[in-house]
Parts: sequence; C-alpha cells; structure tokens
Amino acid sequence: MNKEDYIIKHFASKLIGDDAACIDGICYSCDSFYEDVHFKRAWMSMAQIGRKAMLVNISDAIAMNAKPLYALLSLAVPREVSDEEIKELISALESTAKEFDCEIIGGDTISNQKISITITLISKSDNPLLRKGLKEGDMLAFTGILGESKRDLEQLLLGKAIDKSSRFYEPILRGEFIQRAREYLSVGMDISDGLFCDTNKLLTVNDMGLELLVEIKDEIGLSGEEYEMLVGFNEKQLPFIQEICRGLKLGFTPFARIRHNSFRFLCKEHHF
Repeated sequence: MNKEDYIIKHFASKLIGDDAACIDGICYSCDSFYEDVHFKRAWMSMAQIGRKAMLVNISDAIAMNAKPLYALLSLAVPREVSDEEIKELISALESTAKEFDCEIIGGDTISNQKISITITLISKSDNPLLRKGLKEGDMLAFTGILGESKRDLEQLLLGKAIDKSSRFYEPILRGEFIQRAREYLSVGMDISDGLFCDTNKLLTVNDMGLELLVEIKDEIGLSGEEYEMLVGFNEKQLPFIQEICRGLKLGFTPFARIRHNSFRFLCKEHHF
C-alpha cells in the first residue's frame, strides 16, 4: 500500500474516496500546489503558477460534473517574493477562478520558505460523477491524447525550455464533455497521477480488475498532470459517447474491460 492510501484509510468518514465529498448537492474538495513538489519557480512565472494552481483544483469539480461556486485560498510565500510578484500570483488565481464563475471568498496567508497554495472548492452538482459504480464487462476509456505532460516535464528537468502552450503549464479541462456525456457514464475522474495510477484507484474502490484491450506504453500511462478524463461505462453507451466526442473533436480511447480479477498497473507514487 502506498502512503497516500495508507493515510486515507486511517480516516473514518465514508465520504472520503472521490476528488470531492458531495453532501446534499454540494461538493467539497481541497488540493495543494507546492513549490519543488509540483513546480519549480525557475520553470514558471507567477502568473503561470497561480493559473495552474487554480485550474488543477477546479478540475476536481469539473471531473465530478460539479459547478465551482466558491474557493478558500491558503497562500504561503517566501519573504523575498516582491509585492509585484504577489500581485501577479493573486491576479492569476482570481482571474482563472472568474473564468469558471467561481469567487475566492477567504482563506489564510503565511510566510514560508517556499510557495505553497492550497485551495478548498465549494461546488454544486445535481448528478455528481463518482468513482464507484463499475460492473463486470464495463469499459474504461480516456479522453484526448496522453503523454505531453511527462515529455515536457522531462525536458524541464534537463534544463530545456518547453512551449508556453504546453499542458504542463496550461491544463485543458473537459467540462463540456462531462456535461454532455454524464448520462452515459458510470464512473469517472480526472487523470492527475497518470493513467496507470488513476486506473488503479478506480479498480481498488470498485474491488475489480481489468482486461486490456490495447497496449498502453509507459510514456502514456505514467504521464501525470494530464487532466484528461478517465471514465467507465456500459459498452452499450459507447456509440453515444463517441458521437459526443466527434462533435467536440475530442479523442476518445477505450482501453480496457472490467473483470473480476486482481489486475493492477505498476506505477510510482507521486505524492511521496
């Protein structure tokens, strides 16, 4: 068991397990974005840091078919960060939230040796998309094309530049897909820790395994921070989902069928 699973299992609430806890139509989520864990200041401007921090948090709500309403922000910055840099960071956080009609309503600020951003989102959903609900024979698929984030991260670690439009900087959220396809989906989540690790999470919470339908190479399966969607559905719904994706000009790759076995991908811990 990895440390993230070990920690989560020590909390008693049955609401834990999805990217957000949904209670009476309101979904609560919290995510952190830490310097030298998720990014290095040498790689990103303050505006890029603020924007990505907000996007990856909003992704949790979008992936669950929830509409972000409010955000609470905990922000820690080193003393050497200038007032102008702080202004740039906050402006990016606020403007990105406003793109999704989400309002930052409070939080906390402290001094720290590194930048850390923790955001709590309060969202609304009448029909949340959860992780639990897979059945024998269901299919798993992912949206878009995976691998860009891992490729560009490796370039940054080598000291090389990447394109400003890279999804490592600018995740693309699939809200329109989720809204249109929700009625056809049984389970879903965004791909933040990589297709292999996030598929394992779905399998574990449903006490299922799978049968691979296509080969998934490591450069695809181990690419984290993609924020494409991983979804499960009854095979009868496949034509309807594919039609939606064609209308959105969005790639859609069915890659596995759910089975009663112990299959798990080999993947590395990202949080520890």
